[in-house]
Amino acid sequence: MDDFIGTQEPFRRLHGAVAVVEELERAVPGLASRRRPAPAGINWAAIEADLGAGLPDDYTLLCELFPTFILDDFLLVGGPQPGVESAWVQRTLEELKIVTEWCADADLTVPLQPYPTVGGLLPWAASNEGDIFLWKTVPADPQAWTVTIASRNGGWWHYTGGAVQFLADLVSGAVEPWELPRVCPEVSWLMEASA
Repeated sequence: MDDFIGTQEPFRRLHGAVAVVEELERAVPGLASRRRPAPAGINWAAIEADLGAGLPDDYTLLCELFPTFILDDFLLVGGPQPGVESAWVQRTLEELKIVTEWCADADLTVPLQPYPTVGGLLPWAASNEGDIFLWKTVPADPQAWTVTIASRNGGWWHYTGGAVQFLADLVSGAVEPWELPRVCPEVSWLMEASA
């Protein structure tokens, strides 16, 4: 049996980090009021050097504007914090051990590999139920990366938009939450991440 469920496409793929973050703010009305008063000042150059890859602009802007938050007591969305960037990279690389195991255990017609394999999967979010949200790191330009969802139930599926647009589409209902619960458009918890 193939664990691959399918691929969903956004109605229209949004481009430009500001437009995508604004779309998420529209989908999650309480989010805009939680913006930081100034960008966090994360050292993305250090992260890129440690990780060996740049990250999509929509994600980096989201991390600059908002501390770590949880959507509907389910989906943890966060990133590095200023001064502890290397700790965030280390945690991300540790998470790749789980991704490696899941890729090896998946019964997929087209096998998936973890990052740093070319086109490998790199985690960017997780649920409190063990689902993992990943980027497929091809093509070389991170702005064109798409999303892969690895469900704790063993199902895998793709979304051909970016990470932040995926969040907006998931909470708005524009994307089917295959093997995920419906996610309400509310920020149920917001925090500054620590090392």
